[in-house]
Amino acid sequence: MSTSYRLVLWNIDHTLVDVVRVTRDAYAEAFRQTTGRPLVRLAPTAGRTESEIIFETLAFNDIEVTDDHLPRFMDALAKAFAARRGRLRAEGRLLPGAREALAALARRQGTVQSVLTGSIQPNAVVKLAEFGLDSYVDTEVGGYEDGVYSKAALLELARRKASQKYGIAFDESAAWHPDRRGSTVYVADSVRDVQAAKIAGAAAVAVATGSSTEAELRAAGADAVLPDLTDVQAVARAIDADAGA
Repeated sequence: MSTSYRLVLWNIDHTLVDVVRVTRDAYAEAFRQTTGRPLVRLAPTAGRTESEIIFETLAFNDIEVTDDHLPRFMDALAKAFAARRGRLRAEGRLLPGAREALAALARRQGTVQSVLTGSIQPNAVVKLAEFGLDSYVDTEVGGYEDGVYSKAALLELARRKASQKYGIAFDESAAWHPDRRGSTVYVADSVRDVQAAKIAGAAAVAVATGSSTEAELRAAGADAVLPDLTDVQAVARAIDADAGA
């Protein structure tokens, strides 16, 4: 029997963990460090990249944006988040079923797990490590905010990196042997994430653990919608179905 290959990309915030209090505090500190003013209003964050959040936050707070605002803000955000690392488990939480779902898929032959997130890589890695999830995913092939690409483009980039590292055509354009072809599934919680998966031609398994409802996720085109990750077998079935297993 041939092996079914798949790349499973996980969103982090509100899919695997909830660290909103620490994130907002880090944003407030980064905003102050970058602009010299207190943060009054933070832009919506669900399904968005860090650069989108930063630019909109600056606009909401009447900051005239210059070319150096984004790199300065990102640098300040990484430092502010790292300084608050010890608060993540105390003030945040691992979402129910997240560890169990990652662990179950990590045991499967032919499955590569990584992340696709709007967070910058240092912050994403800290979140995974603090909740003990980093051992289940290959962070080298993930998609992270880099100030240039949309989430859909980052998904394509993650597929290419995984294809090159593992010799499996997770990227449909890759010229691999037919027996070394695989599919990509994005597990996330927001309408924008589902839309990114559809743009990139990946399957979308949505969990209603963020601000989007199950109805909204279905309407956005999710291939499967789950209330959360607590039913590990249901998570696996959804991923298998959407991967064409």
